[in-house]
Amino acid sequence: MSEVTAKVDPRGLRFAAGVTTVVLALTLVLNNPWPLAVQAVVFAISVAFGVGASPYGLLFKRLVRPRLGPPKELEDAAPPRFAQLVGLVFAVAGLAGYLTGVTVLGVVATGFALVAAFVNAAVGLCLGCEAYLLIHRIRTPSTATN
Repeated sequence: MSEVTAKVDPRGLRFAAGVTTVVLALTLVLNNPWPLAVQAVVFAISVAFGVGASPYGLLFKRLVRPRLGPPKELEDAAPPRFAQLVGLVFAVAGLAGYLTGVTVLGVVATGFALVAAFVNAAVGLCLGCEAYLLIHRIRTPSTATN
């Protein structure tokens, strides 16, 4: 049985990373966990239903993409979905830190997520996607013969 791989517009991923960057920066600037809580929900929706079904994905699909030409190519949705899971882990760790009074944990976890989102938005390098590909290479047996 062949499996159809979902594809996503990479411009939408960068758009979402830009919005995520703003939300995470607000968390740090305001020293307030509420923007981080909202971002955690966005990450959770992306993980559960796919990046195209996230609030930022829907915003891109309805408001931004119609004003752009078609994408040059589409990307496999699995690596960005894994990256959203990594983001969710950092967001939950950050929330745990903020809500338990271990503010340094909140700041550091949010800061790591912010750096990853910024790099993706600014230059298109998805660190979580790269981690996914590395894990996939390690877990997949080599078919090369010696």
